[in-house]
Amino acid sequence: MVTLSELESKRRLAERGVPFLPEESCATAAEAVEAAAAMGGPVVLKLNGDRIAHKTERGLVRLNISGAEAVNAAAQELLAAATPEDGEVTLLVAPMVSTTREFIAGLTVDAQFGPCVLFGVGGVLAEAIGDVQLRLAPLSPAGAAEMVDSFGLPALLGDFRGEPAVDREALIEMLVALGSVAEDHSIASVDLNPILVNNGRPVAVDALVELAEGDVGTDAAAATASIDPARLASLFDPSGVVVIGASSHPGKFGFVSLHNILANGYQGAVAATNRDGAEVLGIKTVGSVEEIPADVALEMAFFCTPAAVNPDILRACAARGIKAAFITSAGYAEADEAGGKLQADLLALAQDLDIVIAGPNGQGLVSTPSSLCAQIVAPYPPAGSIGVASQSGNLVSSFMNLANASGVGISRAVSAGNAAMVGVIDYLDYYAADPATKVGLAYVEGLSDGRSFAERLSRITERMPVVVVKGGATEGGAQAAASHTGSLASNDRVFDGALRSAGAIRAADPEQAFDFAATFSTQPLPKGNRIAILTAAGGWGVVAADAVAKSTLELAELPADLLAAIDEHLPPRWSKSNPIDLAGGETRDTIPTLMHLVTAHPAVDAVLYLGMGIQANQAAMFRTGGFFPDHGLERIVEYHERQDARFAAAAAEASKISGKPVLVATELGISNPENPGPAAVRASGRLCYASAGRAINSLDAMWRYVR
Repeated sequence: MVTLSELESKRRLAERGVPFLPEESCATAAEAVEAAAAMGGPVVLKLNGDRIAHKTERGLVRLNISGAEAVNAAAQELLAAATPEDGEVTLLVAPMVSTTREFIAGLTVDAQFGPCVLFGVGGVLAEAIGDVQLRLAPLSPAGAAEMVDSFGLPALLGDFRGEPAVDREALIEMLVALGSVAEDHSIASVDLNPILVNNGRPVAVDALVELAEGDVGTDAAAATASIDPARLASLFDPSGVVVIGASSHPGKFGFVSLHNILANGYQGAVAATNRDGAEVLGIKTVGSVEEIPADVALEMAFFCTPAAVNPDILRACAARGIKAAFITSAGYAEADEAGGKLQADLLALAQDLDIVIAGPNGQGLVSTPSSLCAQIVAPYPPAGSIGVASQSGNLVSSFMNLANASGVGISRAVSAGNAAMVGVIDYLDYYAADPATKVGLAYVEGLSDGRSFAERLSRITERMPVVVVKGGATEGGAQAAASHTGSLASNDRVFDGALRSAGAIRAADPEQAFDFAATFSTQPLPKGNRIAILTAAGGWGVVAADAVAKSTLELAELPADLLAAIDEHLPPRWSKSNPIDLAGGETRDTIPTLMHLVTAHPAVDAVLYLGMGIQANQAAMFRTGGFFPDHGLERIVEYHERQDARFAAAAAEASKISGKPVLVATELGISNPENPGPAAVRASGRLCYASAGRAINSLDAMWRYVR
């Protein structure tokens, strides 16, 4: 690694359009005095050399120097501080810029994702604060704008302590220029720290460029071979399935997988092989694929056999006209080097045979449009429009369990296993063209080619939203880096930036990921970020408003005509603001009326309803309290239960009529899912959120995707 001098670093970057302050390079103290006099006002002096990287740490910077005598003294001190290891040195003289804000920007080349642009809080506290954004380079103006808008301390970009706001367009231009440096594959990293604000315009006052010994752009940018997504239809919608290695023992995968295919309504042909030709679950097995009658239409094979015997069986499958195979067998690359060789040989064979293989070492797949549950474990989810692709079979089960609990269904789900031929990104590509799928939901832990993954994901998110949750997100340890940029560009930050560059939505954990996917699946996309909160009680509205304040959403300002319209349906004590606190003033038709009224108004882009199920919750206690059905309880119980179910239906109807998201949140969705309110939300095919915060986070995810 070769570090360029500050002067040479700035020259290279200026050619790309990165803005710097005017500066003079001086060989002697006398030249520095002359340069400072020409600039007028206080100046900054720095010692420059090819082997000088972090000048501040070595005390090689002098700030706010005025007058010839002071400039001469500072210049002499800096020249005297040079060491033989610094090589040839010069003095850099630049105007002094006084500002309370310092930023950092840079370029780093990640081993997985390639060149990335970084922007965040700079100066000597860059690592301590660690508030940075990363995006894949090069950057488009729109990508740079999104990066600026996502900055975690937006107050620093506005009017600040008597200084004007940062010129947003100038900052975007700087980041785009910096991103273009990625086109030079000899550059390993760039560090601009600090970037100061001079009359509103960002200017870099220090620069460090490191050159790699070779080309840094080839490995990360090399695209891995992808499979034609259309070929995956033979996995998800096969005309017939054969279970290879069926077993009569209920504890064996060969039994479980055959059972699950038969038990969930798959209508295609089903066959099975077994060495002994035993009858399993009413299916007369045969000893090999070759023995299956020719008139049995088969398109997919589900392998539950040892790795050693799979190549010969795969050949037999190809000869039979089978187009795809899911291989659950272990003992491949996940096991050891020998297993890796077996996997490579299996892949080469499948390519020669022109047969798609999923796995090996996978759990299986689910396809609700075909009523297909070809997997070695439960559950089977309700039908819906979420397409799941996961590097972990356990997480596939988790997402399907959440689907069963919430009632929000799944279209396709697959465990990628070792992904010898077909990876998570290939499945997402298939889902994007699948009429049954509206949103992709992915779990990943590691990527063999991050850059290719991100580039393909970017094309996929143009067709459908994708929610991603990552395992192993925390740093197990970081090596010291020569630049601030390198030390700030952690693996997880780069991954996060890559997802943002690709337009995907990242979730913190599987539960949140399912919330997000369920929202994309069942709600229309918002056209703006103005939300109205309709709440039966004040406290819930306050908590929801707090959640909005932490998001990219805004509480909608209720215009005079909407306030007047609401006034007609509520008593004078209602909140007269957003959140719309009903203050206990609702009658039989108040909530449905207000839902339609508020959602229809052009000043509102989305609605959150809080308080679902309260009355039905009391009705449940009436039913079990020992006095039911006397004392008029039967009538009031039926009324309360009917009303809460009606409110859920009204929320779905208001959303459909207006084309706007209408979300319902109550903890009763978890504590008492049979409550008529949450139950009716599930029956409408929508998610009943467990809290206002989860609903707001989900709507915020939708808005970020739209934006």
